[in-house]
Parts: sequence; C-alpha cells; structure tokens
Amino acid sequence: MTDPNLVAETLNQALPYIQAFRGQTFVVKYGGAAMRDPSLLDGVLRNVLLLRLVGIDVVPVHGGVPVIDGLLARLGIEKKTVGGLRVTDDATMEAVEMALARANARLVAKLNAMGGRAMGASGRDGDLMRAAPLADALGRVGDVTSVDPAPLRAFTDAGFLPVVSCVASGPDHGPMNVNGDTAAAAIAVALGASKLVLLTDTDGVRADKDDPASRIAQLDEAEARAMLADGRADRGMIPKLSAALSALAGGVARVHMIDGGRPNAVLLEVFTDAGIGTMMTRKNHP
Repeated sequence: MTDPNLVAETLNQALPYIQAFRGQTFVVKYGGAAMRDPSLLDGVLRNVLLLRLVGIDVVPVHGGVPVIDGLLARLGIEKKTVGGLRVTDDATMEAVEMALARANARLVAKLNAMGGRAMGASGRDGDLMRAAPLADALGRVGDVTSVDPAPLRAFTDAGFLPVVSCVASGPDHGPMNVNGDTAAAAIAVALGASKLVLLTDTDGVRADKDDPASRIAQLDEAEARAMLADGRADRGMIPKLSAALSALAGGVARVHMIDGGRPNAVLLEVFTDAGIGTMMTRKNHP
C-alpha cells in the first residue's frame, strides 16, 4: 500500500512548480513504448490532462511508428529505409497519413473520456506546419520549415488540448512525413513554450549508453554538441539531441528527455526536485 505521507510530501513538492508554471506552455511529444502499451499511454494522457487542469497550456504531439508499420504490413507495402529514415513514396505516405489520423482520433477520444477537452489536428490543417523535402531518394520525407501557432493558440485559448500528428504540408500542399521530435521542437519554438518534453525509450541521456547508472541529470548545449560530435550519442538519441538543440536555440528554456515507459514520468520530471530524466538548458541558463 502507498505510504500516505510520501504522497503528501510529493504533492507539497509539486506546489511551487505548479505555481511557477501556471499560464505557461508545454509541448509534450510521445511515441515509442508510450504509444505501444495501452496502460502506459493512458498514464501519459492522464499526466497531460493534469497539467492542463492546473493551468498549463499543453500541446501533445505524436508520431506513430508502430501503428504505421502495422498498417503497412497489412497493406503489403514493404518498409524501406535510407540512413534510418523511412522512404516515403506516395503509397507509403497515404498509409502514414491514414495511420496517424487513426492514432490521433484514438488519443483525442481517450482524453475526452478522461474528462478533458481535446481536439485533433494534423500538421497539414490550415498549413499549421510546412516542410521541405529532405532528399529526392526519401520521397515525401520533409524537414519542418515553419509553424503557424495561430490555430494552436485558438485551441488553447479556448481551453482545449490540441493533439497534433506529425504530418506537414509540402511545397505542393501535399502531405510530408516529418520526424516527431523535430516537429515537436518546431511547435515549441513557434508557441514560445517554456518546456519541451520528449518521451523516449530510455531514462534520458547517458554518458555511456549501455550503463543506466550513467544518466546525466542536466546537460547544456555545449555538452550535447560534444556528445553528437564525438559519437557518444547513439543512433536513437541523435535526433532527440538535435531536436533539443533546435528548441533551445529557438528560445525554449528547457527540454526534458524522459522514459515514456515509466509510470507518471511527466509529472515526476516537472513537478519534483530530483526529476527522473535529463534536463537540457542553454549554456549558463539556470
């Protein structure tokens, strides 16, 4: 049975953070384990809803690799990658957009069933997110070039949780497949968010990727760039560190990388003194 004194102490610890963050904007990007396991997903959504209920404007952003892979397999479309990126021809893009729309609708329905007021949005809606092709060989894979915060602000100002899927409008206004971490960072910058929270399949950034005890609790820009340059950042962490650096350069005060497979990970990271993941800040930022 949970110790009631421990629960009370955790709530007391959360109070000054709630007071400090009320009225601010957080962008929370989730995928990986948090998307695959229904119980973990429900836990993340409850955390997101609690943030909204204490006065924080929250914008959840999601990808859906497991959902996309499952649909492609059912449709008999072979998955192809180049340099770790999904080759996205027109048929694959159609499946990607379909899978993300289904995932988005499911997330919105879950949040509403929990008592929230959620609205779904594709990055293509209203040209909310624009992207340019990364490389001809990748087809409809894009890099985010701009985000229009007005539609998202209309949602949050009206008390809604806008749930955004990672599809953008290309130069032809057709769909573009964009990396979820990159999209979340661009949205955080456009909204002037104070925090970007990236849920990962690890407990944060590690000095030694194979040693859980080497988790780095706080990391600044210079240290992150050094890890990318000298190869200490493994393949899965590279896009997250790159997205974090982009967010910080764009004015986001803090980026948190946490284990999406840990129950209540979002609340434990942002509302407790110790945190559970890696917090990234600009150099010399308090």
